[in-house]
Amino acid sequence: MKCFAMAENASYLDEKAKIEKRVEDLLARLTLTEKFKLLSSHGRLRFYTTGPIKRLNIPSFKMTDGPLGVAMHSSGFKKNTRFPATIALAASWNRELMRDIGTAIGEEVRAVGRHVLLAPGINICRTPLNGRTFEYFSEDPYLTKELAIPFVKGVQSQKVAACLKHYAANNQETDRKSSSSEIDERTLHEIYLRAFREVVKEASPWAIMTSYNMVNGVYASENKYLLQEILMDRWGFDGLVMTDWFASRPIKTTDSCVNAGLTLEMPWPSKYKTKSLEKAYHDGKFTEKILNDRVRRNIQVMMLTGLFDSPESLPDCSRNTREHQDLVRRAAEEGMVLLKNKGSILPLDMANLKRIGLFGHNLRKKFGRILSGGSSAVSPPYEVTPLEGLKKKVKNNVELVQDGRLVDLAIIFAGLNHGRGGDSEFADRSSLRLDEKQESEIKKVASENHQTIVCLIAGSPIAMDEWIDDVDAVLMCWYGGIEGGHAIANVLFGDVNPSGKLPLTFPKRFEDSPAHSTNNRRNYPGDDQKRVYYDEGVFVGYRWFDAKNVDPLFPFGFGKSYTKFQFESIQLIKDSIENPEDTMVVEMDVTNTGNRAGSEVIQVYAKDAIAYADRPPQELVGFEKIHLNPGESKSVSIKIRAQDLAFYDVSKHDWVIEAGEFKLLIGKSSREILGEINFVYG
Repeated sequence: MKCFAMAENASYLDEKAKIEKRVEDLLARLTLTEKFKLLSSHGRLRFYTTGPIKRLNIPSFKMTDGPLGVAMHSSGFKKNTRFPATIALAASWNRELMRDIGTAIGEEVRAVGRHVLLAPGINICRTPLNGRTFEYFSEDPYLTKELAIPFVKGVQSQKVAACLKHYAANNQETDRKSSSSEIDERTLHEIYLRAFREVVKEASPWAIMTSYNMVNGVYASENKYLLQEILMDRWGFDGLVMTDWFASRPIKTTDSCVNAGLTLEMPWPSKYKTKSLEKAYHDGKFTEKILNDRVRRNIQVMMLTGLFDSPESLPDCSRNTREHQDLVRRAAEEGMVLLKNKGSILPLDMANLKRIGLFGHNLRKKFGRILSGGSSAVSPPYEVTPLEGLKKKVKNNVELVQDGRLVDLAIIFAGLNHGRGGDSEFADRSSLRLDEKQESEIKKVASENHQTIVCLIAGSPIAMDEWIDDVDAVLMCWYGGIEGGHAIANVLFGDVNPSGKLPLTFPKRFEDSPAHSTNNRRNYPGDDQKRVYYDEGVFVGYRWFDAKNVDPLFPFGFGKSYTKFQFESIQLIKDSIENPEDTMVVEMDVTNTGNRAGSEVIQVYAKDAIAYADRPPQELVGFEKIHLNPGESKSVSIKIRAQDLAFYDVSKHDWVIEAGEFKLLIGKSSREILGEINFVYG
């Protein structure tokens, strides 16, 4: 980084001065034209950077795509660590792990000289067909925010801005740049804005990216209700608000964006061209006060990320380190979900195996290629395939063959990839099923072998009705990053006990999902005017399946283990609370009654016994992950915040906790409840 010549009394260059003082000092020095320039990038070559202002020694402000790590196309074509996909991380249900992942990615962002990570994506998984499901956390706002909060804190601990995206209601790739998400007020706040709200309030992210789509007929980048009134005024967000790339193009006026709260247009100006801004300003379309607020927000984030500071004052940075590689492997292992294990075929015992047959188009597949799957693509220095991982695991002890002759068992590596129509930006999936070729292969291999295991490498739900009864075990491996092959081998052979839980519901068929239940285009992908009606309201994911008594293929929160856990002595420390700020504590004893060490996720759901609003039968309000050795018992405490019992009341335009009786349901998944506790609020 270049050294700056200190201007006279230039407080903004003084690293010891408070951020607020530095920001105001720089703001006061900017000319009107310079303020306009700071609202956008200028120059066709600056696809991920803003332009410098040499007069004041303001360097370029640089960004990079995420959330699977630092993307090659936005980091000077560097190879960087490919972390597990967000959905795989979410399946870990591990807050501490999310903090570690955020910190590691933040280190890599800083190592390539960038200041902003365009992640995490926290949109709710409304439809299992969404091409970007693999980039998001969950169908549940509570789980999403509980994992996104430590991730954001980890990233920003490295003085790198985390950028929440895509704000808001971007739940499909079909017509994403021209569709309008038609959502009632309660559903918008309770489901699609809740994670944004909680992360803003608890993690203070420095940046937010607007979505391409319209929300109730108004593009997100000019939606004053979403940006100014809700995000800034009601939630107190003080960071910058940027467009998704080219998202402002369909918008008609410059002033609508400025007045709405948009502070940074990327990747180059469309509505924020200097001449357009000058005209709108001099025509009185927006005030100097509003302009200064927008510029101030951008400057503040520049200061927070150390843009004006000496290199030695910034956190140490590194990428592609052994520590990051080990973290990737651990995260991939912890996120794998064991869906079926007939006869406890898993874990595999190497001493009892001579030959294993390996099949499937994902056996040798590497997923880390530039722009593969869209903007989240990370090209790593290496990537361990399942075949490579298994070869290293068995060494010369077991023969691995790629045919079914005289084998002890068969393993099929099936699933999706980042091609169009799979787990990819730009297009949704056309079906919930695997392609016909893969389904036929699974059935053929299963018919020819005594025991068959299916390892699914994918980032979204897959229908399995055609073949699941033919196989003995199913392991959801997701996209595990550079160490994915080693992680899969470790889980298959029992070096690691799977502890992942599904962060979304796996339907038997896509028609069972709320967005597709009516088979009406108005709900998905949209009517002739590209309006997408969220008629299911707040009943998204497991909320819908529970309310409609629809049996899923695998429920939200589900995941098997190689051992067994027993819950005992479930109790609530106090059986009544009175204020939204109050917290309850659920306590229980958890025992590993099996013969293997393992981890369990204790899940707590709340039910409003008698509600005046139409509420779901149960909603996740707490969870904790615990690791136990064989025979070991531990007391577990799970905090339940009163505010997480609230719903959005449209008559008050605010969150409300209804006085009266509630029930807490404690279990291992949304459909495996092992205990209940009653309590009273108010």
